[in-house]
Amino acid sequence: MTEKPGSNRGWHTETAAVHAGEFVDPATRASSPNLVMSVTFAPETVTGFSARDEQGYEGFVYGRVSSPNVSQLGAKLAALEGGEAALCFGSGVAAAHAVICGRLSCGDHLIVPDANYVGIAELARDTLPRFGIEASYVDVSRIEEVAAAIRPNTRMLWLETPANPTMKLCDIEALAKLAHDRGVRDVAVDSTYATPIATQPLKLGADFVVHSLTKYIGGHGDAMGGAVIGRKAELDALNLEATVHFGGVLSPFNAWLILRGAATLPIRMRAHEEAALKVARFLEEHPAVSRVFYPGLASHPQHELAERQMRNFSGMMTFQTKEAGPAIAARMVKDLEIIHYAVSLGHHRSLVYWIGTDDIQTSTFRHDPDQLRRYRDYAGDGVFRLSVGIENPDDLIADLARVL
Repeated sequence: MTEKPGSNRGWHTETAAVHAGEFVDPATRASSPNLVMSVTFAPETVTGFSARDEQGYEGFVYGRVSSPNVSQLGAKLAALEGGEAALCFGSGVAAAHAVICGRLSCGDHLIVPDANYVGIAELARDTLPRFGIEASYVDVSRIEEVAAAIRPNTRMLWLETPANPTMKLCDIEALAKLAHDRGVRDVAVDSTYATPIATQPLKLGADFVVHSLTKYIGGHGDAMGGAVIGRKAELDALNLEATVHFGGVLSPFNAWLILRGAATLPIRMRAHEEAALKVARFLEEHPAVSRVFYPGLASHPQHELAERQMRNFSGMMTFQTKEAGPAIAARMVKDLEIIHYAVSLGHHRSLVYWIGTDDIQTSTFRHDPDQLRRYRDYAGDGVFRLSVGIENPDDLIADLARVL
């Protein structure tokens, strides 16, 4: 059987980012992917009315099941992550929801980091209990805490590394081995901060890797999306339930935009890392800054793990200031010229935002007293989350110096 056009043939990462999932259109000879906005397609054979009847059909029938641009993007992402297949969704949260609610049932137990992306933290705390899925919240950077939290009914270990917003890392390989040895069926890794340029969790033993495509892979802050990459058989089952039944589908236009953004991911990540390292060193030496958390700095508590697990340190960091964060944040809103004071991350432009400990504790994490003490010991009264873009780092440093 010959490979489909645009399949990964053992290409280097830079080549896969450009060519995986793409091919010269046989009808028009277009070199770039066509944008196909059709919702419905005329099948070449008689197919059933239900999406269940389309599972063995390789063409397209209805856009909620599959469509050309979304399929092309999935092929590219699978190639970049070294996975068998990928599914794309309307947002990163939709992708995470697909894995969690598509794989877990009433009575199952989930282990989640005690501090991670707010959308998943709130899903686990506010929504899953209504469906009989219980979650435990542990510091996944401490393998002994994870081991102690595993129960006979633990079906999934959810990891995020580096973590949002603490920049803590966890050892994917060690934790995946522990979980599988103890009978945990699924290890899922949110690798949005790292991207496949830095880390490929599937090669370290994870079963699923999840991305918010809105961030680095799309890269331009103009298209929302999410993806799950893993084994084909498991993703085929997820496609029927999580895509068709949950309905969190990705727009073909957004898929087309993200497909275009992904082509430059390797060179953008090099630029992000180069600029971030220079900015992090500036912040670490600035008298107004008390601490910087960036995996590429020797001062990061898990720098050795970062060197072992990440091929690129990415553009994400957090930092603490000696002056009260809200006061500096107010100056940022007013005085920053290049860096945008705004949420989100991983875009070509730099973004910064204040994340207060009291605010995130009340709204999202709701730690128990011991966990709150540990979080406050680590993050103080709050941190600035800085997503370093691809601008000249000297200009970014001058911009920060003005408000610090």
